[in-house]
This record gives sequence, C-alpha cells and structure tokens, in this order.
Amino acid sequence: MTGWLLILALLVLGGVLSTLGDRLGSLVGKSRLSLFNLRPRKTAVLITVMTGSLISALSLGLMLLVSQQLRVGLFELDRIEHRLRDSRTNLARTQAELKRSHSDLLQAEKGRKQARQLLAEAERQARSLRAALGPLMQQRQALEQQRDQLNRDISAKDADILRNQQELAQVKGRIAAAGKELKELEANLLALRRGDVVISSGQSLVIAKVQLQKPSQRKEVIEALLQQANKVAFQRVLPGQSPERQVLLVPRGDITKLEDVITKPGTWVVSIVSAGNVLRGERRVVAFPDVRPNRQVVRLGEQMATTVLEADERSPQEVQSRLNLLLAATFTRAQRQGALADGLQFDISSFNRLGKQLSERPSGQTVRLESVSQRDSDIADPLVVELRWLQTPGNGQAGRSQP
Repeated sequence: MTGWLLILALLVLGGVLSTLGDRLGSLVGKSRLSLFNLRPRKTAVLITVMTGSLISALSLGLMLLVSQQLRVGLFELDRIEHRLRDSRTNLARTQAELKRSHSDLLQAEKGRKQARQLLAEAERQARSLRAALGPLMQQRQALEQQRDQLNRDISAKDADILRNQQELAQVKGRIAAAGKELKELEANLLALRRGDVVISSGQSLVIAKVQLQKPSQRKEVIEALLQQANKVAFQRVLPGQSPERQVLLVPRGDITKLEDVITKPGTWVVSIVSAGNVLRGERRVVAFPDVRPNRQVVRLGEQMATTVLEADERSPQEVQSRLNLLLAATFTRAQRQGALADGLQFDISSFNRLGKQLSERPSGQTVRLESVSQRDSDIADPLVVELRWLQTPGNGQAGRSQP
C-alpha cells in the first residue's frame, strides 16, 4: 500500500512541478528575462531544464526519504551482493562439511556398533576368564601360603645354621683358647715342678679401689700403687733380699691412660697385672695396669655353686675332693662375674667339720652341697663363702646342715 501511495505522490508532485515549471518558463519568456547574458529564449529553456532537474531531484529525494529498501538497494546493493556471494560460498562449504560430518557420523556410528560388538565379545571372554581364574587364584593363594611357610622354614633353618655356626665358632675359639691355655699351663706346670715360676702370667700383684677427690691426686695414687706392686714383685722374685731397687716395668703409655681414666668421676678398681710368667731370680717383672669401674659382683646370700655327693662317696678323700671341686666352681663363678680376688675366704674349722660330718653320714645317703656368699662383695673385695649341705629328696626327711 505504501508503494502505491509513493507512486501517487510522485505523480502529483511531478504534475505540480511541471505546471510550475511551465508557467515559470512562460513568465520568463513573456518577460524576456535574461540569465547569465543568455537570450530570453535560451533563458526560458534553461529555466525549463532546471525545473525538470528539480522535479527529478525532489522525486528521488522523496523516494529515498520514504523507502529504506530503495536507500539500501541504491547505496548498499554491491556490498549486499558481495556478502550474498560470500554467504552462498560459506553455505556451500558448510553444506560440504555437513555432508562430510554426516559421513563421518555414519562411519563413527558404524564403528561404535562394531565396538559394541567387540565389547560384548570381550565381556563374554572376561566372564569366562573370571570363571576360569577363580580356581587359579585359589591355587595361587595356596601356593603363596606354601611359599611363605617355606620361606619361614628356610629363615628358621638359616637362623639355626647361623646360630650353630656361631656356636661352632665359639666352641672352636674356646677350644683354641683352651689349647693355648693348656700349653701355658703345661709350661707353667713344668716350671712349677722345678720351683722356678714365682709369678704367673695374668696374676695381679696389687689390687686397690681408687676414688680421687681432686685430679691432682692421680700421680700420687698411681705412684703408691706402683711402689706397692714393685715391693710384692721384688719379694717374690728375690726372696730374702731388701726391696731397694726397681724391678717392676710398666709402659709409660699405659700409665698415662690409667691417669686419664681414674680422673673421671666414680670409684675405680686398679690392679697391676703381670704380663708373663716370672722365674725366681729374674731382675725384671713386666706388668700392665688394669682399670675398671667398681661394681658389686656378689650379693649376700647368693648361691655361687652346687654339687652332689653321691651315696657311694663316703671316704674322706672322696669327700675332700668333692668339697675342693665345689670351692673351685665357686671361685670360677666369682671370677666370671668380675671378681678380682686371689681366692676364697672360709672358716677352716667349719670346713673340716663339714668334711667329717659328710664322711660319717648314714649309708646310702645322697647329699647336695652348695656354697653361699656371706657378704656383698665388689670387684676388689674378698670373697667370703660358707659351705652347706642338704639332703636330697628320697633320703628321708629333707634337712639342712651347715658347718
């Protein structure tokens, strides 16, 4: 409807302007006006031309003002056509890509179907494998348990073997040490039989407890110990002579170490020990200091050793041998616990009385003997023991007797 109104307006406007132009041209012609030094006739023609141009301009302006489509078609037609061509090109490209995507989609759908089939087949195989794997897993667990048990058994066997090897090595070491000690004892025995050895290897010449109040006392204390040890050594190797010279030799480095140790807080047990067997008449006794922290090695009432006097052991010699064996075991036990005493202290009269009682005991009586400590003893303290005997069960009422 708007287009018809526009055409109608253009027709009316054209008619009005044509009439105005014609009348204006007639007026100019009648008036014989001249513009730009032109003849009146040419001036009238010019006015007519300008009127026609004005009609065209007004018509075009009105159409452009009223119609947006005309403005767009007149000024943006080329750009719109260019965009239209680009859009068609893009559309064609998009349609081609769409076709390719559709083809790819069909191919993917086909692959998905194949994958579903393969997945279903794989699931069936997996189910069958699981069914077959169950017994295998149980068998594997059983084998692993057997393996673990075997490993434990092997570890236990290895531990036993290692322990046996260690025990064997210890036994060999003890055998070697015993062999060496046996040779030394044989040599000492020969020397003792000749009456030559007066100081044996490892024998302590002097033993003392040391507790310094001030570090400056160390030299004085060590000097007193060395003088006492020298006196004991001199009296043994050169009996009957006056101890007027030095026979004891102790390395200076050992004395320095001894000084460093006894300077530390605490109570120390120092002993001067012979480094080897010394014969009577020798002029030199080589020794070294042994120092260790003082501690209790035997408690009051502690049972040190036991032995059994059989029923057929009744003679005084057999009883005396069994008692001597008990004393030796007691002394060995004390040494093993760290005691440095030279021997045991006990009541001789009680010891003889006990031997007599055991020899005169009733026939067929088996007796258990024991040695008991009579005091608390530190490393350097004397070892005081008491020998006791107890009737063993089965020999009548159990009793206890002591010398």
